[in-house]
Amino acid sequence: MIQLERTQVMNMENAIRGARNPLNSWSRMDSYYNEAGEFVLGENDLSLAKRLCRAGSDHRKFIRQIFVSVDITAPIYWWKEYDTYKVGTVANSTSTMHKIHSKPFEAEDFSCEKMNEGTREAFDAVLVQLEKLRTQFNETKDKEYWYSMIQFLPSSYNQMRTCTLNYESLVNIYYARRNHKLEEWHRFCDWILTLPYAKELICVRENEENL
Repeated sequence: MIQLERTQVMNMENAIRGARNPLNSWSRMDSYYNEAGEFVLGENDLSLAKRLCRAGSDHRKFIRQIFVSVDITAPIYWWKEYDTYKVGTVANSTSTMHKIHSKPFEAEDFSCEKMNEGTREAFDAVLVQLEKLRTQFNETKDKEYWYSMIQFLPSSYNQMRTCTLNYESLVNIYYARRNHKLEEWHRFCDWILTLPYAKELICVRENEENL
């Protein structure tokens, strides 16, 4: 399970203006904001952006200045893989250490939708034990129960993080993970494709193949 919510793309105007700095070609800028307040790349700016992106990472530096903020809720096993992307990403997470005991454990707190029947039965027993440990800790404040709860917690436990990335990091993620066996990565890559100008600025290899 993965949820991507409250997506916001920022700084595209400044990024494309900076892309024109090397040749002092600011007079050719033709982008604008539409009535909905969305930034629209004009014909000149989009043409420049596509050429730079096709030319390789050294030339498309401007997309490192296009930022994306998104709230992601995903299981710990997915976050372990996401955490390999440290360059160009920042994340603030909900605290497992501080808040795990604050509410009852429920199946909805975990990514368990693909478990087979036998595994689900075992998971339900884990859920009962986790809730027992949570109750014992809240009643006694004995850290033995807290440590048992933390160390027993399955990697299917869902965690929400507010993440900031840039378009260059999304290029790397998209091509590294779009064929991954985890369904969460397929849904993440599908989300990437919904971002403004993803086809022109992020899916650069497809652009190169179509030249």
